[in-house]
Amino acid sequence: MAEPANKKSPRRGIYILPNLFTSASLFSGFYSMIAAIQGNFDAAAWAILISGVFDGLDGRVARMTGTTSKFGLEYDSLADMVAFGVAPGILAFLWGLQGFGRLGWLAGFLFVATTALRLARFNTISESRMADKKYFMGLPCPSAAIMLATTVLLFHHFGIIGQVRHYGVLFMVYALSFLMVSNVRYYSFKEVPWVQQHPFSSMVALILAMVVVAVEPSVTLFMLFIIYVLSGPLLMTVQALSLKRPGTARKEHVRDGGKSSKN
Repeated sequence: MAEPANKKSPRRGIYILPNLFTSASLFSGFYSMIAAIQGNFDAAAWAILISGVFDGLDGRVARMTGTTSKFGLEYDSLADMVAFGVAPGILAFLWGLQGFGRLGWLAGFLFVATTALRLARFNTISESRMADKKYFMGLPCPSAAIMLATTVLLFHHFGIIGQVRHYGVLFMVYALSFLMVSNVRYYSFKEVPWVQQHPFSSMVALILAMVVVAVEPSVTLFMLFIIYVLSGPLLMTVQALSLKRPGTARKEHVRDGGKSSKN
């Protein structure tokens, strides 16, 4: 029996435009590894930052043009694994972890492994309709990778060398690895009502932010991303403390029927 003429078949295929941005992100991640191996750590760090820009564009372009596809999602995850897992892991090891021997390369591997786990969990949660689009579960791997990259740029800007650099990057790698696979929630910025309600003011704010970043990129970008990395644990702490406030305890007392816990 033939299908009705008005029934549309599902759209299939590889959409070029969003996957070009994904390919650019993958290329930047690969170049970062080459630059790090050659000892050009600043270029490697900037390549990761550029990869983050392309990674942020591919999904938005796909949604705006209606060209999202299963292929694009899988390709994006594989590109993220290279750009935000392997590339920053190699950069961190060659830049500041080699002196720790086994502990150093294990730290680099841990960052790569937790990035893979973070991506796998994100893909699983994204396929569920119960996923909360307002928050990420765990630190997003692009943010973790860019945090490492901006640390390299900041240390180079201020000429920080020696044990401070080595122990600093070692602690940061372990901390970021833990945050990526943790249950700490991070704001996703996918739904910002103020931006939709005030498009002109949002554009002005974006231009001002670009000017501030352009004044001293290595310092400003580091501050922006360290604030974002710390925002998750801070939000979790504030929520935990709010549950322990006396007002909350009284509400629980009323909810339980005013029963006293004393004998």
